[in-house]
Amino acid sequence: MQRTKVATSVLKDAVQSACRAPSIHNSQPWRWIADSGALELHLDASRLVRTDSSGRQALISCGAVLDHLRVTMAAAGWTANVDRYPNPNNHHHLATIHFTPLDYVTDGHRRRAQAIRLRRTDRLPFAAPVEWSSFEPELLRVVGDTAIVDVLDDDDRPALVKAAALTEDARLYDSVYHAELDWWTSSFDPTVGIPHSALTTAAETDRVALGRRFPVTHHQEQRDEVPEDHSRIVVLSTYDDTHLDLLGCGEALSAALLSATMIGLATCTLTHLTEVAAAATTVRSLTGHEFPQVLIRMGRTPAGEPVPPPTPRRPLAEVLTIND
Repeated sequence: MQRTKVATSVLKDAVQSACRAPSIHNSQPWRWIADSGALELHLDASRLVRTDSSGRQALISCGAVLDHLRVTMAAAGWTANVDRYPNPNNHHHLATIHFTPLDYVTDGHRRRAQAIRLRRTDRLPFAAPVEWSSFEPELLRVVGDTAIVDVLDDDDRPALVKAAALTEDARLYDSVYHAELDWWTSSFDPTVGIPHSALTTAAETDRVALGRRFPVTHHQEQRDEVPEDHSRIVVLSTYDDTHLDLLGCGEALSAALLSATMIGLATCTLTHLTEVAAAATTVRSLTGHEFPQVLIRMGRTPAGEPVPPPTPRRPLAEVLTIND
């Protein structure tokens, strides 16, 4: 199929929307280069989180932004044809994307792109999702073979809570880890990190139990009508632990989060349960899969609850280079 050059304004809008993708501590470890009608995605090594020394979570984050880009371009009338790791000598060059016109933009394309603007990372407790049995097949469909999907039972939650506690115990004296959390949750750079409005109090954190323990904030208790988290827990695992697998896992993460948002479910991505060996072993035993990468809480929030503000993002000029 013949490629067609996309207008620069369309690419700018698409990249700006794609960069709403979630990333580890909202570090946004990506950069884009538009050149000769193609768009390149690169890992921005200067944005790596220190405790993500292998870059595993940065690659998952970049996979999420790649899927967001495809979704946004589809809503603009373009099919994104992705060549992953096109340069074997440059592992920071994650993908090159060429575009061909889409035959027809459906309401589904538009709703999925709209979900990018609506999605939030919600760290408060969730009520149990309704009609999960009808959503789970859709979840499996959108993820496809980019990752392995497991939905854990309620009986598995105590083991996950214990694993989360083991993670915290293992890092009790890890000053590098805690200093980094403090940096990403402070206001040193207003375009990255996690704002205080997105953090929880100690009591709210206890009501979720298996979430990452960020530095606590102090505000009036929220969502007290949901005294305990009853979310469904989704685990995304990979078939192997290569860079390509991790990038694909990020694409699967994006697909899962957007599908949940489209039906009104709140979501929270959990990565700390795969960062420490003891916790990862627990997740591995629950799924039976060797390479668990990401967990997602999915559930309902009270009707009429105000939508929190979006977390900040880096200016477009910092993440997109356009070569004439």
